[in-house]
Parts: sequence; structure tokens; C-alpha cells
Amino acid sequence: MKRPAEPPAARADRLIAECRQRSVDLLRDNLTPFGIAAAYPAPRSRARRCTAIFGRDAAVCAIGMALSGDAALQRAAALGLHTLAVHQAPNGQIPKFVDPEQAEADFWYLGCIDSTLWWLAAIAVLDRLLPDSQLQYELAVQIDRALLWLQAQEHQRFFLLQQNEASDWADIMPRSGFVLYTNALWYWVKRLYEIPCERETRWHANHLLHPFDAQVAEYRRARLLVHYVKRQARRRHLYLSFVNLASFGDEGDVVGNLLAVLCGLPTASEGLRVLQTLQRAGVADPCPVRVVCDPITESHRLWRPYMSRHRQNHAWQYHNGGSWPFAGGFWVAAMARAGMPARAVRRDLARLASANSLGDWSFNEWLHGRTLVASGMPRQSWNAAAFLIAEQAAAGRDLFAVPRNGAAAAF
Repeated sequence: MKRPAEPPAARADRLIAECRQRSVDLLRDNLTPFGIAAAYPAPRSRARRCTAIFGRDAAVCAIGMALSGDAALQRAAALGLHTLAVHQAPNGQIPKFVDPEQAEADFWYLGCIDSTLWWLAAIAVLDRLLPDSQLQYELAVQIDRALLWLQAQEHQRFFLLQQNEASDWADIMPRSGFVLYTNALWYWVKRLYEIPCERETRWHANHLLHPFDAQVAEYRRARLLVHYVKRQARRRHLYLSFVNLASFGDEGDVVGNLLAVLCGLPTASEGLRVLQTLQRAGVADPCPVRVVCDPITESHRLWRPYMSRHRQNHAWQYHNGGSWPFAGGFWVAAMARAGMPARAVRRDLARLASANSLGDWSFNEWLHGRTLVASGMPRQSWNAAAFLIAEQAAAGRDLFAVPRNGAAAAF
């Protein structure tokens, strides 16, 4: 007698539960005495230095580890943050990565701005989730240096961070000037640490990176920056990926838009509209989430020769339209925070689990945006951590909330 088919909801629950356990196991496997390695230690990952302690990866992983419910992971959650602090630059910058075996810190070609942002955010979050950690007390000097370094990158009229091309997580993408992803994080960090002018940061982020309402800035240079955007931009329900003089990005930066929603740049209704626009663009179909809506092609004005290095960043690949499971975690978290239907949130959490399960639970770095062929490094730590973050968000934890009294209390 043929067995009845497993109901879809039961299959989704089983897949989510298995992915949760696999995520915990992977994080335990990738743990080193210096913190969480970006990928599982193996000859290929060692050759590409993916076993190092990466700033942004370690920060996302620290949050996931604190949420894991696993005592060993919770005890080790701050290890990587301490390793990064030891190798902090004299000017306050947190490294892109630290190779503990070589005792070497790397700061990337044009500088890496988001490691410092994620490091600060993770410290504040861990102190909330694991009160015994007392990281803000232990690392007070390093925190002050990091904040001063970021403030030195801040424009003194826009109160937004400025950066070079290819200097954040999307490190072979041509975003420069005022970048959405970076400034969403900056707004969050400002709220967590009560940094002055947070309201001005939010206002200018919305005016420069989503300049489609009737407001006109008093500052002449602000009007000039958005002049080209208002004449030429196509996607008017999403934030631009960046704005620079006579240049902007409207390829549909999914990670930047998700962080904008999570960090509170738009109003609740505007944030929901952002997610609905991304849904219509199909970024989460069949799995969350492709990291751009429209890849930059070689004939596009934003194409750069470095994007073809190793043939890695062509259309639907890597940062240029690949599907990244770590970003899928933020997609699910943003859906939950925006109040989208619980059934839809659960469905996409199961889709995210399915993406991690490919290749016998390989937790691959990224998948081709059209074919879903697994690429990059397998057994990525932040894929596992982002899944744990997404699961907690789906269960109702407001992942990026900051109390009105200014206490560093995300989650």
C-alpha cells in the first residue's frame, strides 16, 4: 500500500528543524580558539584564506551563536570579536579579516568599511542577549576608537558615511560615495551607541537614496546629487544602492534594501512596500535571496573591468545577482519585522533551509541566480548563523529594535 504523501506544512517543519540542528553543528565544526572561521577548515578554504576570522562574518555569527541555545556556542560567541579587537588598526578600523595562523590583519584594497560597523553592532547585541559578556565594558577603548574612525568617514552636512568602490561586503561591485548598505548599518550603530545626529542620518539617507517624494533639500549640493536620479532612475519603490556625483545605482540592491527595512530607515508602510517590490521582482523565488534585481552587464554604465576577475561577477553570479543564503536570513527577518503573513515567513524560512541543504547540507556560499548551481566556498559559517537569526525572527523576536531610552538593546 502506497504511503500517503507528507503534508507540505509538516515537510517544511521537518526541514526547518533539521536545518536548525545542522546550523548548530556547522558552527561548532567551524569554531577555532580564535573565533568562528568563515568556512570549514579544508585545503581549498585554507588556500583562499576562508578559514580566517572575517569581521562581518564573525559579527553575524556571534549573533547567531548567541541565539543558538547551544551552551558551547554561546560561550564562544565573542571570541572572534576579541580577536578582531586585538588587531584593530591604530586609527580605530576593524580589519576585513584576521589570519590567526599568520598573526596578520588585512584591510582590503580600498579599505573595508563594514567590518567596523558589524563589529560594533554585534558587541551591543551580545551584551543584550548574553548579559554576562560585558563586552562594552571590556572593549570600551576599542569601541571609542572604532566610532571615531567611522565619524571621520562621515560627511559633515549629510551625516552619512562615504566610501570607495568595492569596500564593503559586495567587494567587487561599483558602489561608492553614499552607499545604502553601509548607511543602513551606520544608522543602526548610531542608535545603539547614542551617536549624535542620528535623525539627520536617517533624513539624509532617505532624501539621497530614495529621493522620490516632493521634498526639496535646502542644501544646494543635495539637490544636485538627486537631480540626475530623479530624471533617470527606474526603480522608485526601492532605495538606490548608492549615490555619487552624477552617478547612482538602481540595479536593486537587495541586501541594502533589507538592511534599510531592518534598521528602520523607512516608515513601516514604506518598508512593507520595499519588500513587496522585491517580491514582485522574484528575488526570493525559488529560494531567498538573489542579491540584485537586475545584474550589471558589460554594456552597462556601471560595469568595471575588475568585475570580470576570475569570471566571477558576471550576470547572475556572486555579488551581481547570485543567490546568497546568508542574505536569505535577512530576507526572512525583514518579512517578519514588516508584519508580513506568518505563513509566508514560514514558507520562505523553509525555502532558505532547502537552499542550505543542497549538496547534502553544504551550506554553500552562493548559488547561481538562475540555475541555482552551487558556487563559492561550501560550509559557510554565516549561512548557518543567518538561518538561526531568521528562525528567531520568524518566531517573533524583533531583531533590530532599539529601545527609545537609547540602551544598546537589539533583540
